[in-house]
Amino acid sequence: MEVEKNTVAGGSLHISTDVIAKITRLAAMEVDGVQDVSAVAPTMRNLLGKGKKTIEAKKPVSVKMEDGVAEIEVNVLVTYGMRIPAMCVRIQENVKSAVQNMTGITVSRVNVVVRGVIVPQPDEAE
Repeated sequence: MEVEKNTVAGGSLHISTDVIAKITRLAAMEVDGVQDVSAVAPTMRNLLGKGKKTIEAKKPVSVKMEDGVAEIEVNVLVTYGMRIPAMCVRIQENVKSAVQNMTGITVSRVNVVVRGVIVPQPDEAE
């Protein structure tokens, strides 16, 4: 799906929802404590193994457009020990700000789904 903006001088602008999803993923990853943007929980990754292709029923980021307004859902894996509610608020603020500033599209809501908690592994060098 594409969002069309006809206010561009000398032509028109089409922004794909895939672009909005990419901006969302990058903005969420900027927040301290976010390990990954993924719809697959860590336990499922371990069962499926690294390197194997997974068929995900759900995308890590979904964007619904209605009347030129975006509703975004982002699935995250977080670091153990982080304050999840406060981190989710920062994700919502960062995603909304990034999408609106970069695309000019109004974001009505950002839903954050915490899919799992990652326990940091000590470095082998230490």
